[in-house]
Amino acid sequence: MKKILFTLFIISSFGLKAQIKEYDWKKMNPDQRKEVINNLSPDERKALLTQFRNNMVVDMLDVAPQDKAEFTAMYNEYLDNQKKIKSQFDSNFDPAKLTEEEAKVKLQKSFDVGQKLFDNRKKYAEKMQTVIPCQKVLKLFQSEGMMRDKMNERKPHGGKKNTSESKQTP
Repeated sequence: MKKILFTLFIISSFGLKAQIKEYDWKKMNPDQRKEVINNLSPDERKALLTQFRNNMVVDMLDVAPQDKAEFTAMYNEYLDNQKKIKSQFDSNFDPAKLTEEEAKVKLQKSFDVGQKLFDNRKKYAEKMQTVIPCQKVLKLFQSEGMMRDKMNERKPHGGKKNTSESKQTP
């Protein structure tokens, strides 16, 4: 459901120019989009979301046509690495139920994962600068933060909406 809402948000908010398969997403009303998306397999939905995300980022950064394929591949690689690193930390736990020693281990693990995320981001910032200018890399990372904040606002947390003050560790 989250993916569908995110996809609809992207389509309606940014008016992407891309056409996926034979669909003209810009001319479809929200109910038609929802129906098409609901009829897709999970793999097709994931591919659609990835394509929309990539198109949105490339358009937002105004990546030169000759650099789009290289940048998109690099960006997807960066996101895959970030996802793999984040999966090393299970943030679904109750700190109050941990012993002091377990809490110390968990805290250290969160620092280690955070450092790996930072190192990966730094590595890809350098790689991306071979394709796009530094200002656009900054804009990309800035937009990632804004998107994360936007998604956290929409995510229910104990019956309430999350605020930027209630973010979890990595």
